[in-house]
Amino acid sequence: MDLSLECGASPLWSARRNQLVLAAYTAAIFVSALLLFSVQPLFTKMVLPQLGGSPAVWSVAMVFFQSLLLAGYVYAHLLMKIRNRVLPVVIHLILLVVAFSTLPLGIATAFGEPPQSGYAIWLLGLFAVSIGLPFFALSANNPLLQAWFVRTGHSAGRDPYFLYASSNIGSFLALLSYPVLVEPLLALRSQNGLWSGGFAVLIVLIASCAVLLLRSPAAVAQEQAAEENAVAPSWGLRGRWILLSAVPSGLLIAVTAHISADVAAAPLLWVMPLALYLLTWVLVFQSRPLLGHKLMLALQPIAIVGTIAMFDYSGARPILVTLSSHLLCFFVLAMGCHGELARTRPAAKYLTGFYVALSFGGMVGGLFAGLVAPFVFSWVAEYPILIALVVLCNPKEVLRQDGWWRWYWAVLAVIAVLVFVPVLLPEQQISTGSHMLGDFSVWLRDSHVGVATAVGMFGAAAMLLGLGRWKYFAAVAVALALVVVHANDSVETARSFFGVHKILKSDDGRFHVLAHGTTVHGAERVLNNDGSPVVGRPELISYYHKDGGIGQVITAIRARKGAPLKVAVIGLGAGTLVCAAAPGEDWRFFEIDQSMVATARNPKYFHFISACAPDLQPVIGDARLTFAKEAEGVYDLVIVDAYSSDAIPIHLATAEAMKIYKDKLAPDGVVMMHVSNRHLDLEPVVVGIAGANGLRSWAYKGDTRTEEEPYIYDTRVVVSARTDADVGGLASSPHWTEMKPDPALRVWTDDYSNILGAIYRRLRG
Repeated sequence: MDLSLECGASPLWSARRNQLVLAAYTAAIFVSALLLFSVQPLFTKMVLPQLGGSPAVWSVAMVFFQSLLLAGYVYAHLLMKIRNRVLPVVIHLILLVVAFSTLPLGIATAFGEPPQSGYAIWLLGLFAVSIGLPFFALSANNPLLQAWFVRTGHSAGRDPYFLYASSNIGSFLALLSYPVLVEPLLALRSQNGLWSGGFAVLIVLIASCAVLLLRSPAAVAQEQAAEENAVAPSWGLRGRWILLSAVPSGLLIAVTAHISADVAAAPLLWVMPLALYLLTWVLVFQSRPLLGHKLMLALQPIAIVGTIAMFDYSGARPILVTLSSHLLCFFVLAMGCHGELARTRPAAKYLTGFYVALSFGGMVGGLFAGLVAPFVFSWVAEYPILIALVVLCNPKEVLRQDGWWRWYWAVLAVIAVLVFVPVLLPEQQISTGSHMLGDFSVWLRDSHVGVATAVGMFGAAAMLLGLGRWKYFAAVAVALALVVVHANDSVETARSFFGVHKILKSDDGRFHVLAHGTTVHGAERVLNNDGSPVVGRPELISYYHKDGGIGQVITAIRARKGAPLKVAVIGLGAGTLVCAAAPGEDWRFFEIDQSMVATARNPKYFHFISACAPDLQPVIGDARLTFAKEAEGVYDLVIVDAYSSDAIPIHLATAEAMKIYKDKLAPDGVVMMHVSNRHLDLEPVVVGIAGANGLRSWAYKGDTRTEEEPYIYDTRVVVSARTDADVGGLASSPHWTEMKPDPALRVWTDDYSNILGAIYRRLRG
């Protein structure tokens, strides 16, 4: 029954009014969500240079956004308990206007240089002071406008959750457009101006919604409340809502940190998981979901097994395979959890309380993955823990469908054969197969993935055979499988705000290797070929051997000067370059991660510092801030070698950063940037930022890898100097090519970068 007819409105006017109400509320919710989720990558990118471009900045940012989202939902819930219809409208409009007065967005002046510890707390304070009020005002709009919509008397008011889908469509489009359109085309300053203008438009839209609400007959709310006899949700159901929202929320942060650590701490890789996360909300709250809930639950075991396999092997795969695999599995798992939330949602009377439970769960998951886990675990344990918890989120009964169910078991059987057969075959039988299958089988045998996937498959079968009876057993089996994957040859893992470092032993025990994510960042030979310990000054290997690009630069600049060098090195790693210094030279190291310094100093693992410079005192802090304080015009060589796994700190590869390096150079000094990367083509970026500062650039094109020396790596290096005489013999070397800035590529600045373009160039190349 349309209550507006009870109040004397004509059918025609009622239909037009319903259309107007629906259009106004849908537009307001859509624009609000668009602003809410576009501000997240926008402002986090503004903050990123403050802390070395660490992917953890986004994790902490997500914790802040989820916590403030909860605060906004609680505010909306309490506001709608006020019986007076005018007062909540006035309060919220005043809040929006006050929030608008704080725009445009900017980093609070009180937050200058970050501390040397307590980064997460410092970041949370920075976000709260800088954008807390506008984000809080936006976060309340979705539940508040839905509650207003119910009270307008619209015919669809009994089940307003379709507006939640509209909200998430706006969020999804905002995130999808940011890395593809906004970031490559607009500078941060322009993005900030557009966002502020959008906020003004939103205030007008919400004011229109308020007018439509207040013009609705007062009897509408009373009659709807009288007709609503829905039973209040139990506390057990509320607790289940919290779990169902907490697990995908935590997974969102864990997946984002996992994939962004290997490419770049940039909005491109932040928004992809978040966009999929929001897409799941859109799909599950459709009146007729495009992807059925039962289908998603049936696909969860396959997604879990796929994640187990990807944990161990993702580093050697192309970026598109790695990203798509993790994102697809995450999408399936989130769809299952969010589908359960949609299936158990309450009547409209309890709408705001439902959203409070969802946002509280989201905050709990975010706190666990973004703040608690990095301090509790020495490795990224939160990802597998959350994967195992997904099993507990499933319904008590097995949801089966006739028809395709038998085919589902056939697919599982095929996967089981592919996993088990190579594990059981003797090694000589494996070697007789095709090259691809042989490599795949050897990988399964050598990397524990066969055992892990077998256990995971067992847990998946338990999920399907009887969740009510086997749910906890299945969760334990999946957790065990993920622990088996982690059981590698790590000597030690060290975790900090800036990531997880692993010290590995080579299979023959001759080398200690420093790895971050899936990327090797240094190695040391500790045993000779005859098994005797290496004594004396360690040999420079990995990327830093004397015949590679980095070694050639050091040799050429030393020969050109004919005197001891003064060198600045940004990024310590295992400390290999400490032993590149010749007697009498002055080498100064800049490192943001204190745990990395402790690892490099420990002679149990690496001897570069203890053997070559035991009194070394690296400068701790982000190099954009610490190196800028150095005296100008003194360094013969500046080496930029700061990376986290295969990710680049973008703020160290901008025109403004290059100006800092140039200012510190002696009149004939040289800047060398190490740009080896599996996923990004960075040579044109460095050539562009050097050209913007009046420097010429040469790129190293040699390849010195040999099968006899497994830890001698090919390197990609770009040197930039004022003249060709400054680079000495490199200018005439056949292994070095002078590069000209590409006029078609926009120069990276603190205000602009284009990760998508760098990925595309690498894939094309």
